Amino acid sequence: MSSYPGDGSSPDSEDRRRLLRRDTSDLSTLAGDINDSPRIVLTPDPESPSKPSHRHPYKRVASLGSNDTQYHGASFHDEDIADTIEESHRGLGIATGTAGNRRGSLARVPLGAKSPSTPSTADPLLSPAFAKLPFTASKNQSPEYLPRKSAASTPSVRFIDEHEAMEKSTILSTDEKLTKAKPGHDLRHGCKSKSNIHQGRWTWLSITILVLAVYSTVFSGIYLFVAIRKPRYGTHIHSAGKLSPSTATLISALFAKTIELSFVTVFVAFLGQALSRRSFVRNSTGITIAEMSMRSWIMQPGSMITHWESVRYGALTFLGMVSLTAALLAMLYTSASEALVSPKLKYGDWDSQTMYGIVKTSFANPVYTGQMCPTPIKDDPDAGDTTCLQIQHAGEAYHNYEAWLADWTHVANAGNGSSELKKRPNSVGLLFDNTTVRGSWIEVVDGVEASAKANRLINNVTMAMPHAGIFQAARDSANNIMQPADLEGLGEYNIVASIPSPAINVLCANMSEKELEPIIYTNWPASEGTFSNADLKIWPQQVPVVTDTEWLNKTAVDDVFGFGEKYNRRPPVFPKLPLMHNTILNHSIYTGSSMYLLGNVSRDKIEYMLCSMRVEQSPACSTRYNVTGGGGILEAHCDDKNDDLAYHRTHPEAPIGVLVSDWVNIASEWANSLSLNNGIVDGNASNARLLMQFTPKTPKLSGVLPSIAEALAVMAGCTLLLGSQDAPFTHKWQYDPNTATLTPGTYENFTAAVRTQQYASGGQLKWQSIFYIVLALVFLTNIFCLVYLIISGGLVTDFMEPQNLFTLSINSPPSKSMSGSCGAGPDRDQFRVGWFVNVEGDHVFIEDGGNDSGGGNGVGAEHDSYNWKGGRSPTSEFEIEDSPISATYAKLSSKRRSVL
Repeated sequence: MSSYPGDGSSPDSEDRRRLLRRDTSDLSTLAGDINDSPRIVLTPDPESPSKPSHRHPYKRVASLGSNDTQYHGASFHDEDIADTIEESHRGLGIATGTAGNRRGSLARVPLGAKSPSTPSTADPLLSPAFAKLPFTASKNQSPEYLPRKSAASTPSVRFIDEHEAMEKSTILSTDEKLTKAKPGHDLRHGCKSKSNIHQGRWTWLSITILVLAVYSTVFSGIYLFVAIRKPRYGTHIHSAGKLSPSTATLISALFAKTIELSFVTVFVAFLGQALSRRSFVRNSTGITIAEMSMRSWIMQPGSMITHWESVRYGALTFLGMVSLTAALLAMLYTSASEALVSPKLKYGDWDSQTMYGIVKTSFANPVYTGQMCPTPIKDDPDAGDTTCLQIQHAGEAYHNYEAWLADWTHVANAGNGSSELKKRPNSVGLLFDNTTVRGSWIEVVDGVEASAKANRLINNVTMAMPHAGIFQAARDSANNIMQPADLEGLGEYNIVASIPSPAINVLCANMSEKELEPIIYTNWPASEGTFSNADLKIWPQQVPVVTDTEWLNKTAVDDVFGFGEKYNRRPPVFPKLPLMHNTILNHSIYTGSSMYLLGNVSRDKIEYMLCSMRVEQSPACSTRYNVTGGGGILEAHCDDKNDDLAYHRTHPEAPIGVLVSDWVNIASEWANSLSLNNGIVDGNASNARLLMQFTPKTPKLSGVLPSIAEALAVMAGCTLLLGSQDAPFTHKWQYDPNTATLTPGTYENFTAAVRTQQYASGGQLKWQSIFYIVLALVFLTNIFCLVYLIISGGLVTDFMEPQNLFTLSINSPPSKSMSGSCGAGPDRDQFRVGWFVNVEGDHVFIEDGGNDSGGGNGVGAEHDSYNWKGGRSPTSEFEIEDSPISATYAKLSSKRRSVL
């Protein structure tokens, strides 16, 4: 005998049924004689193949109509859908009433067997009678559970009492409500959302995104401004300063990276808001899978290659093009910042400024130069200074001379020399061991014309050297020029100074022995025709002292060299004629502002060469100084009509051709150090021999050999550099005329143009200007996103985020439009299907627009009885119960169209 009667005629049975019924008017029609109604029994079918379970769509409603006789598997409030699917195979499951625990199903027993023991009457949700109620196989017998072969077996269905089956199928918790949905949707499996789909603007997420948007906008604007303004940071960034170059570069890169990250974050948030809001709007086109993939274009740019299908179907939309641009901007922003914003060494424009330099002595002061000569000997007051100077002159002069001869060697070997002085190798020099000095040929004289006029060979050249005082002035703190050492040894700067340049003129003319008699002491009657060693010891005491009105003997070259009263210059006097390839000087006799050299050539009908050397400060030049981390180049730039900083342009009053008489005293030590006077003792010096070999054969200069005048000028160039150190930056001595030395010195200003390398922003190459587009678009995009987020009035749930999209999808009904995509993802037209987020009650789900939907524009399954434009169809027998989510959805979906 079964544990419970199954005919339903007993009072106990009627009471049990009453306990199982919902206390609503909608179920009142179900109360009746269930003996006359068909019943169903679920039994395993061994012949039917195992089929995968299908999750049915579902909705929640406030009540169930009495005419709804369609059977739905039972589900309990807040029960997980996966468990519900499993229960649909196992039959009716009844959960315990213990709070917080999952409700378990009753144990199954074979058909006709006795039911398990009666559950405890302490369960508040189950009546003792129904707790034992099994399914039965007949109208007059209580139903019993049928055994299943396996969990995968598909049960077969047979009809039993219809009212009793419907009664059992509606056993739900008292607080759960159902609603009728479209055919095919299982409403009782719905997920009741715990939170609204809209957040106010003062939630932490809204505030965080807004703060990031403000940060990205402000700093991207600052970076754009800096790139356009191209500021120079001067002393703010240097090796010894508070901000080193490496630290400045790191800080710039760090801020650029934070701007890039915040830009990506804000744009992805904007993209999610735009698409999510469009998915709510009934009259919009919905959102497609291609559009859902746009966030990965920005966060994972490589996905545009690996998943090119989404780009194919989404790139041509407005948001697609904007997203592609944003992805490109995000990839290039750091590079653009490095090119246009990051501090780097860069030349600025030429700046005209007044520079200052220390003046301590007059130009070519022999006393001062001797005192400044570095020597460890301090106890030789008579010859200590001159000895040091001769060594210094010998080292510098021979070094410069050797370098210049090396240049001529290359020219001679190449055979591409020129007879034009301006095109011949310039003089070279070395200052302080790290600065290369370059002279310039000026005041060019046509040798052929001059020779024809003088009826003899004339070799006349003038060479200007740069003012050496610029070396000290460039490093003076008063001028605030950062040195390469301040920039980690990498900086450079250029200076063009409007200061006079010392220049030396060398004039050589060939003379015969007869023509030399008036200026050779051994030809004078007092010498008795000889010059002995005894005479050498007392030379030049043998030369008579002349008064200011006496001009010594006249010569055949008075007009060539400017001798005599007419030119206010006396001729030189030499002790004797030098032997072949020897030279003699007259520097021991005071002859004003010039030094003279006599050499024996004895070649090509040329017997002797007489050369004069004199120095002036030329106003036709400017001094140019280019400094790098490895040294510098100091050069005289002369005879340039376009040089606005030539000294005569800034000082029109500067005279031309004023000779410096003090230089002769410096030159005497220089000449002795180079053995140019060794011919007085027939010394046969190598230097003198080489000089004589440079005597031109014709008035026209040789293209493969230098001339004697050029060689003497190059060797004497070091005296010009030495004489201009600590000398005035003007053409005259403006201080006490009774002294030629200032202690400790005074500043003197001069006009200059300066171009320096400093750490600055801005591109170094022209092609880098293309990155301005990146910086500008990032800034404009940030402004657009910021304005959008501000006027949006808070955030909706971003269903483009993977976790939100997954949760939404798994709680949504399946769609025929995605048929075949479950294994390998969507394909082709499935990327164009329009999807909409819908709300019923507190349940949020996504479904395609369908062919007859109000807003769908893609391929999708048909919506049977749901009207997107008007909500639920008029044929629906139930109304959606009001809830905050429904109210929010109603506002979001009521827009006429989506802006984006």
